[in-house]
Parts: sequence; structure tokens; C-alpha cells
Amino acid sequence: MGWGLVSASLLVLAFLGYQLFITDLLNDRVQAEARAELDAELAERREALPEAAVATVELPEPEPEPAKPIPTTTTVPRADFQPESAGEEGSTLGRLTIPAIEVDEVMFAGVSTETLKMGPGHMPWTPVPGQPGNAVVSGHRTTYGRPFYDLDQLEPGDRIEVETAIGEHVFEIREIFVVKPTDVWVTEEKAGAWLTLTSCHPHFSAAERLIVQAELVRGPNFAYAQLLARQGLGDEKRT
Repeated sequence: MGWGLVSASLLVLAFLGYQLFITDLLNDRVQAEARAELDAELAERREALPEAAVATVELPEPEPEPAKPIPTTTTVPRADFQPESAGEEGSTLGRLTIPAIEVDEVMFAGVSTETLKMGPGHMPWTPVPGQPGNAVVSGHRTTYGRPFYDLDQLEPGDRIEVETAIGEHVFEIREIFVVKPTDVWVTEEKAGAWLTLTSCHPHFSAAERLIVQAELVRGPNFAYAQLLARQGLGDEKRT
């Protein structure tokens, strides 16, 4: 019995060592290879992108004051809009940088178990970061490179930068909070353009989810996202 307990303890320690250290080494190799290929892949996708379209958003006519005549025309704001979609599960999507916690990671399309072993993954049913709506990206905190290990150290006002094929998108953190794993409302649509980061919480546990929500403040679609925010619209309004 004694030797059995010793053997079991050694197996547990070996498993923990693999999870905490070996997976980090494996992830370092994957990230290094992905970085070497990312620039070429982004350049190839940029060549295939259509030119930016001039999109319009019709805002409602203001309520006329009694003493003034009723306006006969509606102002229709216009702004450049560059659409972009993610590739297949596991393909590179862009680069995610968080200067405040020294994160610089290649981001992948999809959130399958195998994809998240490679790095932060984009939820495919949400828009790509920089597009109107609420883009959601998940990542590990304690294994496989632990890209989001220090996510809880961020503060409102910190910047998150995402580079995709259409350019660089800069987000500013607005809220940081913790929810239950069942609180999927954090992935729901938001007016304008947003980035939501999700990860397990606390460290070494999946009991809760740490959520960081940031708003687009600069990027190719910033002006268009602002128009949508004024109308209270997200990804579902593109005309």
C-alpha cells in the first residue's frame, strides 16, 4: 500500500509538471512557428481583400419642436467600412498585444481544445476583432503558454491591440469582472465595436470566468462603428 501511494503521488506530480511546464514549452514552439508564418499569411489575405466600401447608416429624424417646421430630409452619415471574416478552425487570424501585461500572441480562429493549446482563440460565432459587434477571444491562464495568466492585473483604460489583415485595431478596456461559466450573455451583441476576452478564474480553477471588455478607439472601421453606436446597432446592421 505504501509503495502504491508513493507511485500514485509521483504520477500526480508528473502530471502537474507536464501541465504547468511541458505544455508551456510545447506552446512556445507553436507560437514561434506561427509568428514566422503570420506576416506572410496576413499579406496574402490583404491582397485578396476587396477595397473598403463607403457604408451608410440611416439615423432617425429628430423630433421637431412645435415652433419649428418639420424637416423634409434625413441626414445619412457615411463612413468607410472594411469587412473581414475568420478562416477555418485552427488557422491564424492575427496578432493580439496587451502592453500592460506584456502579452504578444498569435491569435487563432476557433476555440476548440486543440486550438486553445496553440494560443488565444476567436469564438467563430462572433465578429472578428475590429468589426462591428462584440468579438470574443478566449485563452488559457495556467497551461499551454498561459497567455491570459495576468489578465486580472489589467485596469480600465489599458489598451489592447489586435492586428488583422485589414490593419491594426486598438481597444480601450472599459470593464473587468467575474461571472459564472453559464453566463454566456457576455458574448452577446453590443452596439459599436467591442472586444471581450474570457479566461478561467481563479488561477488553477475553472469555477468562474474572468471577463475583460474593451471598446474600439482606433482602427479601419472606427468611424463606421461610431455611427452604429449612435444608432444602438452592432454586427447585425451593415448596409
